[in-house]
Amino acid sequence: MKRTIVFYILTAVVAIITFGSSAGMAQEKGKIVHDAEYYILYAQNGQKWDVEDRELDAKLAELRAKHGRPPNLIHIMWDDTAYGDVGIPAIQKVRGLETPHLNTMAEEGILFTHMYTEVGCTPSRAASATGRLAVRSGMYNIGMLREMHGMRGEEVTIAEVLSQAGYATAFHGKWHLGDIEESYPHNQGFDEAFFTGYNQILSLWTSLGEGANATIGLMEGMLPPDPYKLDDTFVTKGWVLAAEGKKGEKARQWGDNTHDTYVKMDPEAQRRTLEFIERNAKAGKPFYIANWPNLASFLPNPKKCSQARSLLQDGLQCNIDPFMGKLMAKLKELGIAENTLVIAMADNGPMAHNPPPGLGMAETIFRGGKGDFLEGGVRVPAQAWWPGVIEPGQVVGDIIHETDIFTTFARLAGATQYIPTDRIVDGIDQTALLLKGDTKGRRDYVFIYAGPMLGATVKGNYKRHWISPDPTGELSGIGAGFFFLLADPREKSPMLVNLIHLKSPFNRMKLRHELWKREYPDAKEVHGIPWTGIENASPEVRALAKPPLDLEKLPFDPLEYIKHLDQLTFDPNMDPGLGR
Repeated sequence: MKRTIVFYILTAVVAIITFGSSAGMAQEKGKIVHDAEYYILYAQNGQKWDVEDRELDAKLAELRAKHGRPPNLIHIMWDDTAYGDVGIPAIQKVRGLETPHLNTMAEEGILFTHMYTEVGCTPSRAASATGRLAVRSGMYNIGMLREMHGMRGEEVTIAEVLSQAGYATAFHGKWHLGDIEESYPHNQGFDEAFFTGYNQILSLWTSLGEGANATIGLMEGMLPPDPYKLDDTFVTKGWVLAAEGKKGEKARQWGDNTHDTYVKMDPEAQRRTLEFIERNAKAGKPFYIANWPNLASFLPNPKKCSQARSLLQDGLQCNIDPFMGKLMAKLKELGIAENTLVIAMADNGPMAHNPPPGLGMAETIFRGGKGDFLEGGVRVPAQAWWPGVIEPGQVVGDIIHETDIFTTFARLAGATQYIPTDRIVDGIDQTALLLKGDTKGRRDYVFIYAGPMLGATVKGNYKRHWISPDPTGELSGIGAGFFFLLADPREKSPMLVNLIHLKSPFNRMKLRHELWKREYPDAKEVHGIPWTGIENASPEVRALAKPPLDLEKLPFDPLEYIKHLDQLTFDPNMDPGLGR
């Protein structure tokens, strides 16, 4: 047996390093190309997993025969919430909020303790949608106002995969994957979409935000004229707050760019989600929905509803949680709860750095927050609910990554043949974890990126920081960048001597990861003129493609810079000590 395992490991390593032959083999056989580390795990566990998969296939076939169709799939993902702020009542007591519906969902299903995400909203959403680390699709930048970039049309989303398997697909809420036309969700596989291209700062990019000095200088029409102003192109003048569209059709702006429109978005997204569920349930068609709420406005509401009186807690208790109650009630009312998997989670950790006033986000168990590769930035509350299929009352310790949702949904839908095989897919099929429970996961590692740079690697309970405040030690090969997470969940006490035996194992992981990327290089960001393809575009939005300049007086194309936005580099001297 030992000889067999050693043989499989050596075979996997040879295949990984022999780039062309291995990649060609994967494509020739039509198999998903995973990250290098997966093959190391499969070489040791593959025989057991193959047996398990046959059992799972039989179980899924039984469920499909019972319900007459594959399961419905729902992914709810909100913003910036620390581990424990949802699903753990004791922590909620300390933090001043209650989420009874979400907590019931966790009690009736699985509460994950090791759900990992990317460090920020745009990369996290790209990873969830494509099953790929955001660095692979060039979506590691968090998009802001008139970012002029977005997800490439060549990316394959879970909506595209499931559409090919006969699913109805819908996106409702905060897309945040770009403001260029090819990135709109109804151009990325969704049958229908109601979305915003940006984030919650939209609530401040309003006359109300300008009046409160929450945004300074954006709404120039509200301000005294600046007698020294020479450049009328510097401040943004046109954008789209919310849009809607259907597959194959142009988008339409929904509402205007006011705070009133912003606060109506989540209720409208929730209404559309419940209507979409009912419509497709009655039609007997399997469906996939991504409802990613805005959660809250960054302008504090005078009306408070949680004990914490803060934006996060009020958003969770009085927006997300009531919606989850309505969602579960609707599934039960329609008689489809036992054929519907719901996964609810945060997209990354709390905005612990430079938050707006009254936000209420804070570190809990883990140190760090949004933007950090520390556990507090990427380890989030998450749960899964599937009555009659998922055994209730589970607290699962297996590592799972948000990219796994992509591959797992495809497996459950019988759609894995539609996953592309010409690129790395980081998502691992975690069907066994959902159906068989704790210890049945198929991942024990995570690569965590800070922008385009590898920030840290997790392997089981051990973590290695690759970006370190100890550059001298790192350069000499004895940097204290190793952590034992069970004893040090806040990553405050880096070890050297105690864990130096892990230096070579972590180095091998990193090398395999980077060598495999040579065969499957990361894509570059794609850029373009923002908000084209809007059927009812305002004059300000249409003007984005026509700078108010006398072009004959310029020695260059004023829009040429869009092609070179990817040349704006990240600071290589990032400090993981943020959030201490």
